[in-house]
Amino acid sequence: MSFLWSRVGAIMKKEVYHVLRDPFTVALSLGLPVFMVFVFGFAIEFNVKNIPIAAYDADKTQTSRMLIETFGSSGYFIIDQKSSPDDAEKAIMSTEDRAALIIPGGFQKDLFSKQDAKAQVLLDGSDNSTVVPILSYIASIENIASKNLGNYNPPQYINLKTRFLFNPELNSRWFVIPGLMVVVMAILSVLLTALTVAREWENGSMELLLSTPVEPIEIIVGKLAPYAVLGLSAVAFVYIISRTVFGIPFNGSLLVFGTGCILFLVTYLAQGLLISVLTRSQQIAMQIAIMSGLLPAQLLSGFIFPIESMPAFFQYFTMILPARWFMVISRQSFLRGSTFFDLTVPFLALGILCGIMIFFANKKFKRDLEP
Repeated sequence: MSFLWSRVGAIMKKEVYHVLRDPFTVALSLGLPVFMVFVFGFAIEFNVKNIPIAAYDADKTQTSRMLIETFGSSGYFIIDQKSSPDDAEKAIMSTEDRAALIIPGGFQKDLFSKQDAKAQVLLDGSDNSTVVPILSYIASIENIASKNLGNYNPPQYINLKTRFLFNPELNSRWFVIPGLMVVVMAILSVLLTALTVAREWENGSMELLLSTPVEPIEIIVGKLAPYAVLGLSAVAFVYIISRTVFGIPFNGSLLVFGTGCILFLVTYLAQGLLISVLTRSQQIAMQIAIMSGLLPAQLLSGFIFPIESMPAFFQYFTMILPARWFMVISRQSFLRGSTFFDLTVPFLALGILCGIMIFFANKKFKRDLEP
């Protein structure tokens, strides 16, 4: 039996009607991308700001007040004046403040007599993600205070000037939102495909479809094509919102980015089909889809946690995850303007994973058709 697009079109038409009659599918495919891009875009901020810091000034001199003002005017700290060192420490213990600045008596005297003027900074180390940024802020404030308060300006034999490429403002949204493409496509492609095909098995309609004179590849293409369109539509939504609402630049080629989207989408659609064929249960299919598709896309793709900071085993393990490679393609297309040549390794790895997933999905589907 030869491949006929007319039969594929009939299956696609049936699947489109099924999607339109299912409010959950429509809401998930159209509403979720918009919801996620606004939530992640506005909520996730890697630059720690507005840190409440308790300040106790035992010296009560102009110099000590200027030191406290240096912390407050930095834009990173919110000063919370305390009347004793114990109150400052209790503020950290109760999580009212994240840090404490304690200036002892004689601070100005030590400074003017050219001795070491010492002040103590206490930090809440329970949240490791904020300690390192706070330490860097304190180091910068220390340099500023040394120059302004103590007139300490050491000779500069080496003058290093730093310029940030691709993201000069270190804007977290420029880093986060391109990565949302991966998460959104992972949710829609794997979850929707696994659930809808598994629903066909549960309802018994898949066996009826397989009993007709239709090639397995025609069923696969016909059932997956509508979800491919939904996935690409979701990416288009995220792209438009990122460019218009958040003002994120796109320095690359739409051809490069679109090719990566299609490769990643086909890979995850095939994965969802394989899950549905193996499980034939919506509940089990959802659990496996979340474990194998959604969680890796969020946690092990470099979306939030850098892969370079992971243990060596997980750095190698992420190489078998399509999300890891599409994350590179998406971010470098937006910020760096990378070409196909620059992205040879991610495209090659994604193409291999796509071929492997299609092979196993098609093989298993054929085996179920011909027991």
